[in-house]
Amino acid sequence: MTPSNKTEADWKKKLTPERYRVLREKDTEPAFSGQYYKTNDQGMYVCGACGQALFSSDTKYDAGCGWPSFYAAQDQGKLELHDDLSYGMHRIEVTCSNCGSHLGHLFDDGPKPTGQRYCINSLSLDFKKDK
Repeated sequence: MTPSNKTEADWKKKLTPERYRVLREKDTEPAFSGQYYKTNDQGMYVCGACGQALFSSDTKYDAGCGWPSFYAAQDQGKLELHDDLSYGMHRIEVTCSNCGSHLGHLFDDGPKPTGQRYCINSLSLDFKKDK
């Protein structure tokens, strides 16, 4: 069970196969392929699995890495950080605190004021455009 009380069978029914691979199996979409990589509209990026608000468009920037990047979270309490030692390297995995879904990774090479880069899969997100 995940924090949202859904089973993996529930998630498989709710999510597309592509989203399931990224959100639940911690896969990564190919660089420069995601629908939100170049989005510049104003609004809120929410978890693609449970809808929890995660990142404001005000903190999105073009890091040139091929994935949507943010220098700050909407509310740090809505994210959980975990050591990720896969692929023979150390990274910090970012997951949704509500449903436990994989979002992407956090790096310390971002712009001011935080110096952080939340590198997030488009498949992990939905976008709620400001009206």
